[in-house]
Amino acid sequence: MVRKILSIDGGGIKGVFPASFLSTLEESTGKRITEHFDLIVGTSTGGIIALGLGMGLSAKEILQFYEEFGPGIFKGNRFIRAIRQLGIAKYDSAPLKKALVAKFGDRKLGESTNRLVIPSVNLETGEVHVYKTSHHPRFERDLHERIVDVALATSAAPTYFPTHRSDAGTPLVDGGIWANNPTGMAVVEAIGVLEWPRDSIKVLSIGCTTEPLDIGMARNHSLGSGYWAPKMVSLFMSTQSFSSHGTAQLLAGHANIVRINPSMPTNRFSLDGILEITSLKGLGSTEARKALPAVRDFFNEKVETFTPYHALTV
Repeated sequence: MVRKILSIDGGGIKGVFPASFLSTLEESTGKRITEHFDLIVGTSTGGIIALGLGMGLSAKEILQFYEEFGPGIFKGNRFIRAIRQLGIAKYDSAPLKKALVAKFGDRKLGESTNRLVIPSVNLETGEVHVYKTSHHPRFERDLHERIVDVALATSAAPTYFPTHRSDAGTPLVDGGIWANNPTGMAVVEAIGVLEWPRDSIKVLSIGCTTEPLDIGMARNHSLGSGYWAPKMVSLFMSTQSFSSHGTAQLLAGHANIVRINPSMPTNRFSLDGILEITSLKGLGSTEARKALPAVRDFFNEKVETFTPYHALTV
C-alpha cells in the first residue's frame, strides 16, 4: 500500500502560493486533497493550510481565506510598525486570531479528518513543541487543543507576531525556527512513529517560493556581526530546508519526494507582502499546471479513512 504525505513550508502571506497550487490541483483533477493524503504536515502558514484541510476545507476555500483576511492581518500604519520594530513585534496578532476564529470557531484538533503534524517551539525550554492528531496510542492530549491556538502557535514568527501563550501558559513561537521546511520531519513521523515501510512512502513537498542565497563578500572575507546579522535568517532557512529535504530523500528515496518550490528573484516576494497576493495566486496556478504530470499519481486512489486512537469527549 502506498502511503502519501503532503508537506507545506512556512512563509507568511506567501502561503497564497501553496494554497493556489493545491486549489488548481483540485480543480484540474476533480479530486479533494484531503481524500488522497494519509498524513499532512505544515509549518507556520503551511500549518494553517494543513489545519484547514484537516477541518474539511477545500484548497479553494483556504485560498479564499488568504485573499479575504491576508491584507488585514499584515496591514497597519507604517510609522507605528517602524516604532514596533524597535522593541516589539511588527504586527498585532489580534487580526490573525479574529480571522482564525471566523473560520474555525472553537473546533478542536481532534476533529481533523486527516493525520496532522504541526510544529512550534517552546521558548521556556528551547524544545520543539509539536501538535499531533491522535494517530498513535500515546497521542492523547493534543486532540483537545483549539485549532485557533495551534495555528497561532505555529505561526508566531519572531519579530512579526507576538509569542503565543497556550492555555497552560507555555510560550510558543513559529515552528519555522526548527522546521520551516517540514518534509524531513514528515518522513521521520511516517517511518519512526507510524511505522510505514519506507519504500511505501511518497511525498509531495510544497514550498512558498525561494530565492538565491545572498551572502555577498562573506565568501571571501572574515566579516563581523554588523555584516552577518541581516543575512543569518536567510542562511539558516536555506540550510534547514536543504537538510530537511535531504533527510527525506535519504529515508524514503529520491524518486519518492516531489518538491515544488520555484526560485524567484531576490526580494520578489516577502512574508508580509500583501500587494503581491494576486501574483502569488497566479504563480501557484501556473506551477500546478506545469507539475500536474509529475503529481498525478498522488490522485490515482483515495487513501483509507483516518480513525484516531482517541476520540474527543464532550
